[in-house]
Amino acid sequence: MAALAAFILAALAIGLLMFGLSFAVASGQEVVTVLMQTGDVAVKRWGGRILIAVGLWLVVLSVGADVFARFFPVHPDARGQMPGMMSGTNPTPPVRGFYKGQEIRFIHTEASHPKVAEMLTRMMGPKVLVVPSLREVPPRLLAEVFVFTNGVRGDGPFGFQPDVFDAAPGDARYTPLRRVNLVAWKDGVRARVLRSVEEVAQTRARGELTVTQPGVVVNMPFLTWPGGQR
Repeated sequence: MAALAAFILAALAIGLLMFGLSFAVASGQEVVTVLMQTGDVAVKRWGGRILIAVGLWLVVLSVGADVFARFFPVHPDARGQMPGMMSGTNPTPPVRGFYKGQEIRFIHTEASHPKVAEMLTRMMGPKVLVVPSLREVPPRLLAEVFVFTNGVRGDGPFGFQPDVFDAAPGDARYTPLRRVNLVAWKDGVRARVLRSVEEVAQTRARGELTVTQPGVVVNMPFLTWPGGQR
């Protein structure tokens, strides 16, 4: 649409120029005719420049800004923000998860273990901070998250299905601090996507998977959840 708009504008500009010249010729005014004769070269030169400029703009639109950004990088300002970025904008991309069978969005901000923080940083892009003191939070103040280490491929931290959460904002037990539960399907079991802690518990009770707690705590605030968002 942007390329089409640029083409239409260029066509209108050149069309108006040609219409004006034709009208001047038809008017038969000697002065205008002389100006036209002396300005013919200039008109052609500026018309060519307009066409070149429009062509370059169409090239920019087709190639994309990412390629030009490699040659003309924009550096952060003194506050570490990119020019034009709104103060307080969260650059962390949201991650998909499940709660009571529905999709939610969340982010990782801190982890108690360095290797977990490193893995989540590779997954997310922005740096996940290491905060060892998170392990000292009493269990009664932690919510649960179930992370799958095998099974159905997906966008979870191990490359399998999304994480499953036990509480969302509005629940009495909600907190962004999560105790990590590693879920592993047993050999010979047909893995499938589980979307709630109830499904995890039922599948575990049937002996189809195992759940272990490595003692890792991750700060995972929700961005969207059933019936609400930040």
